[in-house]
Amino acid sequence: MLNNKIEIRLIVYGSEEYMRELELRDEVLRKPIGLSIFDDHLEKETKDYHIGAFRNEVLVGILILTDINNDQIKVRQVAVDELFRGKHIGTKLTIYAEDLAKRLDYKRIILNARKTAVEFYEKLGYLKEGDEFLEVGIPHFRMHRPLD
Repeated sequence: MLNNKIEIRLIVYGSEEYMRELELRDEVLRKPIGLSIFDDHLEKETKDYHIGAFRNEVLVGILILTDINNDQIKVRQVAVDELFRGKHIGTKLTIYAEDLAKRLDYKRIILNARKTAVEFYEKLGYLKEGDEFLEVGIPHFRMHRPLD
């Protein structure tokens, strides 16, 4: 019998799981706006923390943490497979990311949230800062959360 439990764990840059991550990010984040993840400069991601959500070893969600400075780390490229939305995978990824950032001694998490995701992040304690702006043609808000 298959286990329906979601496992959250790190993905190694360049691994087979990383290739699956790219496919998921491309499907969820890039194709809908007419872009391709494979046009990006992916070598910049070697030092990032790639956090995957797996169900029965199938990647169903991804979140990336990128170092900004000694105090701040940034959440980027959050994507959940369409078939698994509404199952709290985004919340589990975010909580794992926050715990990892705390263990790494960061004091604050920042992110650029799509306007449609602002409410999700607010429920998790993130605060909007500044005005709405466009990123890849999509309305976003800069948000942050102190790590206590």
